Amino acid sequence: MTGLRLVFSPRGLIAATGMCALGLVAGGVVLAQTMNLAACPLCVLQRMLYLLLALEAALALSMARASAVRRLMALVMAATAFTGAWIAAYQTWLQRFAKGVSCTADQPWWEHFVNWAGAQWPLLFEASGLCSEAGWKFLGLSIAEWSLVAFTSMTIAMLAALLRKNSQAD
Repeated sequence: MTGLRLVFSPRGLIAATGMCALGLVAGGVVLAQTMNLAACPLCVLQRMLYLLLALEAALALSMARASAVRRLMALVMAATAFTGAWIAAYQTWLQRFAKGVSCTADQPWWEHFVNWAGAQWPLLFEASGLCSEAGWKFLGLSIAEWSLVAFTSMTIAMLAALLRKNSQAD
């Protein structure tokens, strides 16, 4: 029971969120390379948010001995995960209801940022696909839909870490 308590402690939830986020980035890169899938700008933006979550988790675990700092980091991570959920939900909407539509009508600042990042590190950030194309599916859900599930779960986990009372396992 102690192991389970540790996993569901605020520190455990933060660690699990960071490891899952990093694992999803690695899985996305492997999937893209082995199945020749083209990431779209929204996919790349989500990948960046997963990497940010992993970085935030590492920072939270390294400096969150105090309850107030841990709560602040959980709040920041919840905001990051919620942003990712919003982007994944928008992409899911594009794939289900706006077939053949590009990510946006014009190129906003974030799309320029994605293009710049893709030029710097193509393996991770190159965007060459269309946001409205679901491409590969697993158990009937597209990658954007699985990302929505993941980001939503991470948001809930960080809200739980934020609201959890201090314990010995913390």
